[in-house]
Amino acid sequence: MQTLVTGGGGFLGRYVAEQLVQRGDTVRVLARGAYPELVSQGIEVVRGDIRDAMVVQRSCAGVESVFHVAAIPGIWGSRRMFHETNVIGTRNVIDACRAAGVARLVHTSSPSVVFDGQDHVDADESLPYASRWLCHYPWSKAQAEQHILSAHHADGLRTLSLRPHLIWGPRDNHLIPRLLQAARTGRLRRVGTGRNIVSVSYVENAAAAHLAADRALALDAAAGGRPYFINEPEPVNLWSWIDELLQLAGIPRLERRISASAAWCLGLACEAVWAGLRLSGEPRMTRFVARQLSGSHSYSIQSAVSTLGFSPAISMSEGMRRLAEDLPRMLQQGSDGRGKRS
Repeated sequence: MQTLVTGGGGFLGRYVAEQLVQRGDTVRVLARGAYPELVSQGIEVVRGDIRDAMVVQRSCAGVESVFHVAAIPGIWGSRRMFHETNVIGTRNVIDACRAAGVARLVHTSSPSVVFDGQDHVDADESLPYASRWLCHYPWSKAQAEQHILSAHHADGLRTLSLRPHLIWGPRDNHLIPRLLQAARTGRLRRVGTGRNIVSVSYVENAAAAHLAADRALALDAAAGGRPYFINEPEPVNLWSWIDELLQLAGIPRLERRISASAAWCLGLACEAVWAGLRLSGEPRMTRFVARQLSGSHSYSIQSAVSTLGFSPAISMSEGMRRLAEDLPRMLQQGSDGRGKRS
């Protein structure tokens, strides 16, 4: 069938598009850049921005399923920037799907929509949306997710939202390259006690969850109108995992530490300075990052397993082996400052 992936040139979106090709679909992606590596696989690339409603409408023509992966992530930036892409862009996708008679819409959300600064351990989808936000990204994703879920059953459209947590793996152009560069330049510190556990999502498993969600929607409308956490079955100790990443990359183990409270105060001060002086780039620390690095946030995937048939096929050890093969490129990317958002 004909499928569309928004953000198909990005880290996760590219894996989704490639797995759809393997499934036998005719695949189109909507992306801002040119991606000859996708074209070489028989994927149609439409260049455009999801903020452009007309481009989104053209991209949805003749499509049966849409995977809305495109978004601006990040810990810093204006509310307007996140709102235009993550909220208005999502509305454009929903409107285009309804106008084109698209049958199914799978949205890529984030567990940050429920992150309120407190620890989450084996939490499930009964968690409410956060009532306060430490940065604009999770606020914008919560708004987008609610639009997606409200559109379920509108004009025959079936929708659901996936919440993959800390996506990592080969071809990462953001999270791990920046982590490695921060460690190599001495800017990374252990934050908190070092005992916090987190859920992580190996990228190929996260992409497979999108295909599983599409199949579930096709079989049963009752699977729609709901969010689902997506990650590996077992959480990891965050700092032990980071130590393993650094060891694979040949970077010394972190020894320098900062307490959770000190990191929070530093984040608050950095935010004030960056906002007050209108400095470019991201602050060295923010309150959101301080809580993410010092707290536990792990999530149950029972709903995704039982309702969507999600079953992570690639183990953590195999994922780390595959990642290790790509680490030289990531190290070079980090040193060149070429990490980009997708």
